[in-house]
Amino acid sequence: MRVLAALSGGVDSAVAAARAVEAGHDVVGVHMALSRNRDQFRTGSRGCCSIEDAGDARRAADVLGIPYYVWDLSERFEATVVADFVAEYAAGRTPNPCVRCNQHIKFEALLDKALALGFDAVCTGHYARIVDRPDGTRELHRAHDLAKDQSYVLAVMGAGRLGRSMFPLGDAASKADVRAEAAARGLGVSAKPDSYDICFVADGDTQGFLRDRFGARPGDVVDAAGRVVGAHDGAYAYTVGQRKGLAIGRPAPDGKPRYVLEVQPVTNRVVVGSAEDLDVGLIRADDAVWLSDPADLAGAADGAWFPCEAQVRAHGAPVTARARAVAEVVAGAGGVVGVEIGAGVEVELVRDGEDVALRGVAPGQSVVLYAGTRVLGQATVSSTDRARSATSTDRARTGRLAG
Repeated sequence: MRVLAALSGGVDSAVAAARAVEAGHDVVGVHMALSRNRDQFRTGSRGCCSIEDAGDARRAADVLGIPYYVWDLSERFEATVVADFVAEYAAGRTPNPCVRCNQHIKFEALLDKALALGFDAVCTGHYARIVDRPDGTRELHRAHDLAKDQSYVLAVMGAGRLGRSMFPLGDAASKADVRAEAAARGLGVSAKPDSYDICFVADGDTQGFLRDRFGARPGDVVDAAGRVVGAHDGAYAYTVGQRKGLAIGRPAPDGKPRYVLEVQPVTNRVVVGSAEDLDVGLIRADDAVWLSDPADLAGAADGAWFPCEAQVRAHGAPVTARARAVAEVVAGAGGVVGVEIGAGVEVELVRDGEDVALRGVAPGQSVVLYAGTRVLGQATVSSTDRARSATSTDRARTGRLAG
């Protein structure tokens, strides 16, 4: 196959490309330039996609003996990933830019361009597995190394793009093994530290980044009863579950710490309460992307419940749940309104018929549904509730989907 290997400049993508070459594929390396701002993506930045990363990617391609190109995707990145990040915080939500980057850049712009140029697949250094079933369908699964598993941020790619993707590191036993393999192959990035933080916030100061965009917008910090307990310089700088930086002058009646329960952009207020107030038992989400037909999962018509596990953070633990696809009203061309089946998801957190809870789930986060190691689908959290759905009188069928 003709394979386009996305070379970030790190050890994972370099080894993934090396494995693709070793497997006999015709491999071409490409590095994505995501910003023209040299201050933002300076040498030594804490995230990925820095200036030094482009040089590291080129040297890895040279060692592997493959052609190497740099694609300028900076305008697309700014218009999708960065713009979404800013807009979501302005709306009082908590975005995940890595999910949006995978959706709009790596498995939309990059993959679509690769296919247009005649490539058969895109290879990346993500830790996830693709399982080919006898009927020809492909499933996305967790990596063998659960500590490095990245299936959470890949779930948004959808079934169509999954069919044109390669993740050679999915079967890697550990990151240490990948580094050792890089060293054995003569790749100079073998000891390069992992990237972390948000790549376009080079110094890791997310609040400072947002403050530069929005400026000061003073407002009140209130408790659940609406009593003013403090002040803030901008509600956009807070997220659900946050404890530090609240600047609350009045202590809670019970003396316990308080956390952000809600961000209200219209009133410019931040609502705080106890840790227990963060517990949720019901998650509603929209913009669903399914890797498995929800009707098949439920073994019944659309809207039936099916058992699963739900994960709401990239490195969070999955919790036992049941979910169902729900219809959403959508606006079409010319303002025509229709109904899209399966565009939304409801997730109830329940184990053996008893309610369980997740703490601090924020609108804007991704909720990914699993059956064992298998990814079923993904959606963006729109709202939560402490109680389970009042209409939930039917019980999830027993058993678990094969993983």
